[in-house]
Amino acid sequence: MTTHDAQQVELADASGRTPVVFVHGLWLLPSSWDRWADHFAKAGYAPVSLSWPDDPETVAEANEHPEVFAGKTVGQVADHLAALIGGLSRRPAIVGHSFGGLLAQILAGRGLSAASVAIDPAPFRGVLPLPVSTLRSSAPVLGNPANRGRAVPLTYDQFRYGFANAVSEQEARELYETYAVPAPGAPLFQAAVANFNPWTEVKVDTENPDRGPLLIVSGEKDHTVPWAIANASYKKQRRNPGVTEIVEIKDRGHALTIDHGWQEVADTALEFVRRFV
Repeated sequence: MTTHDAQQVELADASGRTPVVFVHGLWLLPSSWDRWADHFAKAGYAPVSLSWPDDPETVAEANEHPEVFAGKTVGQVADHLAALIGGLSRRPAIVGHSFGGLLAQILAGRGLSAASVAIDPAPFRGVLPLPVSTLRSSAPVLGNPANRGRAVPLTYDQFRYGFANAVSEQEARELYETYAVPAPGAPLFQAAVANFNPWTEVKVDTENPDRGPLLIVSGEKDHTVPWAIANASYKKQRRNPGVTEIVEIKDRGHALTIDHGWQEVADTALEFVRRFV
């Protein structure tokens, strides 16, 4: 447990409030949730923005030492987060974006969440659609098999297409400079072959009755995780006896948690969490 994680877990327990765990995805850091954390704290929750293993503290440090991201797998990150959540005295709500949205569902499937929100979540085994825009967004990693064991940064043009296609050029550049960091290539390779690998780590226990309520949020203009993927995930999850819902946010891309309209998405997640926690 990093100092960052330990402090947040300690503060959440000391507050006596219900914790809300935020899980970032590829090419971002826990700091990408800072505005969300403040928003949920004002609403009466105890925010906890957890790190993936070896996450640097800052974007500058991450871009200076990209090698720390290399080799991280979905299973390793899920187990790491589960251990951190186990340090909380109360079962939290979990909010995740992209691969963080996949991880939120994995953790909920383990019975670790009181309620979950998966925002533009990466697909898991059994989710079949593979839109062309998703293939293009993944190409910077999947185009080179050697990237499986590497940390891969995005160029601005790649970030613009995969994350920031629904904002202005100026905002896209600001988001890139403020938030973008290298990411491990392994999770994308794992997701790409999940439907051919019965032992994959990219799987979700969608039938666990202790999964809790789940909301899937989809950005209408998302290139990386378009509606076809989000809706297929919803159709798998709605077999669960718990509440399962999906909502589409109009005119939003994959950067919907960090761009100028982040609060609309945060309010959507907050309203759902409030209903159950």
